[in-house]
Amino acid sequence: MTASTLTALISVSDKTGVVEFAKSLHALGIKLLSTGGTAKLLADQGLPVTEVAELTGFPEMLDGRVKTLHPKVHGGLLARRDVPEHMAALKAHGISTIDLLVVNLYPFEATVAKPGCTLEDAIENIDIGGPAMVRSAAKNWKDVGVLTDASQYAGVLAELKADGQLKDTTKFALSVAAFNRISQYDGAISDYLSSLQADGTHSLFPGQSNGRFIKLQDLRYGENPHQQAAFYRDLHPAAGSLVTARQLQGKELSYNNIADADAAWECVKSFDSLLGETACVIVKHANPCGVAIGVDALDAYSKAFKTDPTSAFGGIIALNCPLDEKAALEISKQFVEVLMAPAFTPEALAVFKSKVNVRILEIALPTGGDSAAQQGRNLIDVKRVGSGLLMQTADNHEITLADLTVVTKLQPTPAQLQDLLFAWKVAKYVKSNAIVFCGGGMTLGVGAGQMSRIDSARIAAIKAANARKEGDSLFIRKPVFVEYVFVPLFPGVNIGLLQILGNATRALTAAWRIALDNGMLANFPGGVMARSSGKQQTSNIRVAPGQVAQIETNGQPIGNIFANLPYRDVTPGFLGIVSEISQTAQRVGGTAETNTGEGRADQPVGTTIALIDQATKILS
Repeated sequence: MTASTLTALISVSDKTGVVEFAKSLHALGIKLLSTGGTAKLLADQGLPVTEVAELTGFPEMLDGRVKTLHPKVHGGLLARRDVPEHMAALKAHGISTIDLLVVNLYPFEATVAKPGCTLEDAIENIDIGGPAMVRSAAKNWKDVGVLTDASQYAGVLAELKADGQLKDTTKFALSVAAFNRISQYDGAISDYLSSLQADGTHSLFPGQSNGRFIKLQDLRYGENPHQQAAFYRDLHPAAGSLVTARQLQGKELSYNNIADADAAWECVKSFDSLLGETACVIVKHANPCGVAIGVDALDAYSKAFKTDPTSAFGGIIALNCPLDEKAALEISKQFVEVLMAPAFTPEALAVFKSKVNVRILEIALPTGGDSAAQQGRNLIDVKRVGSGLLMQTADNHEITLADLTVVTKLQPTPAQLQDLLFAWKVAKYVKSNAIVFCGGGMTLGVGAGQMSRIDSARIAAIKAANARKEGDSLFIRKPVFVEYVFVPLFPGVNIGLLQILGNATRALTAAWRIALDNGMLANFPGGVMARSSGKQQTSNIRVAPGQVAQIETNGQPIGNIFANLPYRDVTPGFLGIVSEISQTAQRVGGTAETNTGEGRADQPVGTTIALIDQATKILS
């Protein structure tokens, strides 16, 4: 069979490129059949075209709902050329074969995406004849080539010009694409109709959810070497999302690379570079280990790296600004798995040219807007459970100053408020239980993924202390910290939040200073407790606003402290703690008083399981 003996039926809703394609088919001697508006368009261009109504002997009926549902159409598509009985049946009924089918469907998805779309509009844009023809042609793929998208025109024409017919491999690939398109189309209809509620509104969660994803690549393995994996994208991916990335160099991305890269990219694009928030995020094992904003890419990266240089080794780095040579030179000093930015200067790319394994991804930032797609985000998040899915709206809310309510007498400064907003952005991407210490537009310590919030806080403090030991003075006098958990904050402060390493005097004085310096006496109506525990004794200090602060050892009261009263009655055993408390109280506009018993709280009590291992040093 040659091109000059073929017949093509063309019936398209989207007429992009169809005139040029039909002209090329005609030039090859292929006979043209068509319907309705497509036939008129081709005839107006001077092409010899036969209307389907002329072929079938029946006019279009029911406002065009019935025009191709006829044996002379489906018989011509479904008849197997290698089965004599099929060919005899065609001859007996005067049916000719159809060798090429060019169909794209009514624009149902575009119609229902329009604001104000009614159920009637949606129903009228459900194609019936088109999918039926596509299924017939795709089923009989050995004899019929079926095109469902304008992007297929060029390849088919090239093959017809070269060989006079389509290869079996091409026809099979076109058949698979056709069935995929029908599946996508039917899925969209199902999603829309099964989300419709009795009052005419639509639920975000339809009665049946039909996922539609396109495979981008097979991966070498999954999270672990014994697992198989592949990478898919949404049918219509949001601009500025990870799947739109263009890899400029480096090895093939692994499953873990992609997961970590997504965490880094989602976090970094939450900072608005247009508002001066030039940001860098470093991720390791799905958690940010360093985040900072700076005056440029180099400044942001340098500050982010300082938080946790150890974890940054072999990490994923994302920036929300173009990467230039200066920043590239600094980044190249460490081992990097993946590097992402909206753009790279030629000089920056040259820096990494010799580091052939570094995966460099260029991703355009989202354009911005009110919808999740315009922000480059998912609308719905999905978590797989045994034989099921958990679905929820994605956490796309960005906290602003307008969302914050100050409930304490001590008011945060504008700089502290900005640091809190920064910390919230970071904490959103840290696995719970999550603790983030920050100050000056950078993370100071990040504690992630622990079953206990106390342990997460301990880890964050250790990270900050370790960076300090290495020569980077990250820990500021009054850091801002954010705790991200799934339960509401309780009225008092967990004892563990104020457990301090050292002897009783230092433990209690450091705890007192933490309570005052961080405004805890005003923040928590239930009060604050600090504890120092050792092998022989446990000492506590309990503080509540407007009440006497009690000190006890091994459960026995041994003294009281009360703010805003004259300082007096100091015993040697409490000289250290009272002096410190007095100085601290004076700093916040008051004085301190003690009434002591015979207890000796200045004796060493051994070590404790500390929340903040370096607290007494940091706060002294």
